[in-house]
Amino acid sequence: MPFVRIDAIRADENRLEAVGRAVHDALVEAVGIPQDDLFQVLTSHDGSRRVLRYGTFPAMDRDDDIVFVAITMRSGRTAEQKQALYRRIAELAQEYAGTEPRNVLVTITENEPIDWSFGDGVAQYAEAAPTDGPCREGPSDQRRGVTSVGHGRLRARTTASCMVIS
Repeated sequence: MPFVRIDAIRADENRLEAVGRAVHDALVEAVGIPQDDLFQVLTSHDGSRRVLRYGTFPAMDRDDDIVFVAITMRSGRTAEQKQALYRRIAELAQEYAGTEPRNVLVTITENEPIDWSFGDGVAQYAEAAPTDGPCREGPSDQRRGVTSVGHGRLRARTTASCMVIS
């Protein structure tokens, strides 16, 4: 369940929506989140009262078309998955919103199951986590069941050795 914040300078509703779609589609493609796992905050800054500041580090020639994308998600993605995600966000932001890849800055913050509450003051991921040791899923695990929590947004499947939450 990624939580995404997108900030852009003087972006109209259509551009914000296009960048949001680009990030979501990239998350679905690159890291395999479910299509309906959509939690985003999209903000346009007017350049005077709300300001985004940026530099050229590391030798990137950015302009006021810059888009900041901050993704918070559970830990466990590989370096290759993250690289594929960064690449796909940049590609789709250009395709959907016309934002040049040099203007797409992405950060990922990872956390653990206990760090999420989807509502009702409950840490749903933590409640679904196994208590008898580390969760290891491998090719020998057999699928035993599927459970939906919170209006179908949180899906968990129990395997022979653990509960996998997507």
